[in-house]
Amino acid sequence: MTSRHRLNLSASAACLMLSGLPALPALAQSGEEVLTTICAACHATTDDGAVERIDAVRKTPEAWDMTVVRMMRNHGVALSPEERVAVVRYLADTRGLTVAETEGRRYILEKQPIAEDSGPDQLMSETCGRCHSYARVALQRRTPEDWAHLVNFHLGQFPTLEYQALARDRDWWGIAQEQIIPFLAETYPLGDMPEAFSGDLSGRYVVAGRQPGRGAYSGSMELAASDAGYDATLELNFADGSETYIGTGLVYGAGEWRATLSAGDVTIRQVMALADGELSGRWFVAGEDATGGDIVARAEDAAPAIIAMNPAAIAAGSATEVTLTGTGLSGEAVLPDGLSAEIVSESPGEVVLKVTGETEGAYALSLGDAAAPSDLVVYDGIDRISIVPEVAMARIGGNGGPIPKVPAQFEAWAWSNGPDGEPATDDDLAIGAVEAAWTTDNWDEAAAEVEDAKYAGSIDQTGRFTPAGAGPNPERVMGTNNVGNLRITATYEGGAEPLSAEAHLFSTVQRFVDAPIR
Repeated sequence: MTSRHRLNLSASAACLMLSGLPALPALAQSGEEVLTTICAACHATTDDGAVERIDAVRKTPEAWDMTVVRMMRNHGVALSPEERVAVVRYLADTRGLTVAETEGRRYILEKQPIAEDSGPDQLMSETCGRCHSYARVALQRRTPEDWAHLVNFHLGQFPTLEYQALARDRDWWGIAQEQIIPFLAETYPLGDMPEAFSGDLSGRYVVAGRQPGRGAYSGSMELAASDAGYDATLELNFADGSETYIGTGLVYGAGEWRATLSAGDVTIRQVMALADGELSGRWFVAGEDATGGDIVARAEDAAPAIIAMNPAAIAAGSATEVTLTGTGLSGEAVLPDGLSAEIVSESPGEVVLKVTGETEGAYALSLGDAAAPSDLVVYDGIDRISIVPEVAMARIGGNGGPIPKVPAQFEAWAWSNGPDGEPATDDDLAIGAVEAAWTTDNWDEAAAEVEDAKYAGSIDQTGRFTPAGAGPNPERVMGTNNVGNLRITATYEGGAEPLSAEAHLFSTVQRFVDAPIR
């Protein structure tokens, strides 16, 4: 006997929208019980106790969530929201990746708005990276047999795959069998299951990072263990004000921290990795990947370390206050030739130095035994600016529809040409973000003909582009929507003469299906 169910799932996975599926009754509450009863009803247990398919793979929490949602959507597995959370957590704890195995591909988990995704070679990029990110592939470990199962699944689930671009003009199936599967099996083997983190992260943390468009921040994070994971309070202190977010978080597997926190009507997600007693990663506003910042959180009582230095560049010949944020900070400033400094204020979590540098260059700075996380740049002047990112994408939305607008964030970065005096060479010195005047224009003649710059959206003086609303616009040619192909220009007037730079922005349509791993 079957019944009709509407899947009551969170918005973190965009593929949770089908209803009317035949469903099995929910039988369990804990993650292990879900696995041994509901999952094992279809996945056979072998003689050695392994669960077929499930024990042949290790994945990130997001990837396990995608698998569980697919079981619910495609196979009628009825799980309550609590059971879904429980089984994803159990699978990530018992069949997850180490933090080291995710290095180099974490941008897809952190939803970094500036990231270049590519495979190890052209063949792998063409085969896997043309439908989804290659990072989605690299963040898995499987047995050779299960990599083969995955390729077979792709063809069964997406039967038109062989007829798509870069597939129909070649022996796709033969290449997949003879080259792709062996490469995947050798490059991403199942390996040993890592132990799940079993410690307690409760306590107070020193926090530092930087939000593009707003600047550097410092602050604190309080974690208190609870039945669901941790209660969390995050305080971020910017030059223009402070914000406090409250919510919950937990550690998946060997060290994957995920949290959801809110301040008023703003909700943010944290995606961080736990390594060597330190949490690091990124936070971002839910639904707005571009609005957020990098973050490092270190326990207040941890060994001495500097986690941030602000600013990281100073003008030659002028005494500038430089703030070092970290834990256990004490001792004298250790300076190379060319720098001098005096301590303005000091505490275990923050030391303010007044630093003077006479000669342009990059200098390693330390306080006692703690080294700054980057060199301190001394510059003679600003020779040019660039825009970060050089190419970006925004998405229309809103206007009463269910999908909100997705903005884009730009910054103007200043540079010194360095000792050789030539721009864009290896000895250039990055000075950092500077205030600029921002404008938009049509990218080319085709954009000008349909007046993209007039309709596609606007940019404010922090470099944040807000796209226009979704839906047909009767004022546009053929009543089309408000997408646009735009030129973004930044002009800096703080030097001897104005400096400008350009970037390319595509303001495009909504992402109607937004998987946790794109």
